[in-house]
Amino acid sequence: MSGSYYGTQVMESVAVRRRRLREAWLFGQDRARNTLKEQTGKLFASVMIGVLACAGCAGVSYFKSSSAKEKEKNQPATSQTTGPVSPSPNR
Repeated sequence: MSGSYYGTQVMESVAVRRRRLREAWLFGQDRARNTLKEQTGKLFASVMIGVLACAGCAGVSYFKSSSAKEKEKNQPATSQTTGPVSPSPNR
């Protein structure tokens, strides 16, 4: 029976060590102060920065394309036809 008890102790100590290593890797030296709530706030702020960057890029693209269309509209159209165009017969 003592073998089973020793095995349980080893398993629990390994689990505790892995949890501590994981927390140290995720949170660094200040793992006691970094909570899930703080990490969630950082994630939310990062997502918002990404959304704003994408919206800015889309806005710049829209204004560039609309200004290019406006320039195209303001330029006089030149005709490239060389002669009269005859309609094609219907089948």
